[in-house]
Amino acid sequence: MLEELQQRLTELEIRSSYQTQLLDELNQEVIECNQRIDRLNKDNQRLREAVSTLSPALEESPDE
Repeated sequence: MLEELQQRLTELEIRSSYQTQLLDELNQEVIECNQRIDRLNKDNQRLREAVSTLSPALEESPDE
């Protein structure tokens, strides 16, 4: 009985260790995704500003 409990405890510790590692890896991936999103947002803003300076008074065409 005691050996069985010890074995189960060991298995739980191993699982916990793997889950902790997986959570750390997932957290790092989320951090990297957020950094990419931030860069894309900044790039998008710069492109919007560049477009607005190239054609500051865009008007609708007469057909619209």
